[in-house]
Amino acid sequence: QVQLVESGGGLVQPGGSLRLSCAASGFTLDYYAMGWFRQAPGKEREGISCISSRGGSTAYADSNKGRFTISRDNAKNTVYLQMNSLKPEDTAVYYCARGSSRGCPISTGDYWGQGTQVTVSS
Repeated sequence: QVQLVESGGGLVQPGGSLRLSCAASGFTLDYYAMGWFRQAPGKEREGISCISSRGGSTAYADSNKGRFTISRDNAKNTVYLQMNSLKPEDTAVYYCARGSSRGCPISTGDYWGQGTQVTVSS
């Protein structure tokens, strides 16, 4: 039973920070790249970051480089997304997804979490 559960979203002011968590269960994280995606109302889903199966490499969308950091702790079955210097355009539902193999980037996920809302507003 593969499960991905995101948490850590909320309301934050522009320039603020949030740390999202993705708790995974039902599979061995060592074998899978993991990614974060987001979707704002009326917009397509956007891949924002990916981390390889054991954290050896990462990938970021241009819009997020230098502001977001993806990490993972396979022993804790958890993937993180640290988001700094948040902008109103970062407002979206953020989803955690499992890749189909070990490496990044990933174009989509084969399993998804339920999403967590991030709202950046003053």
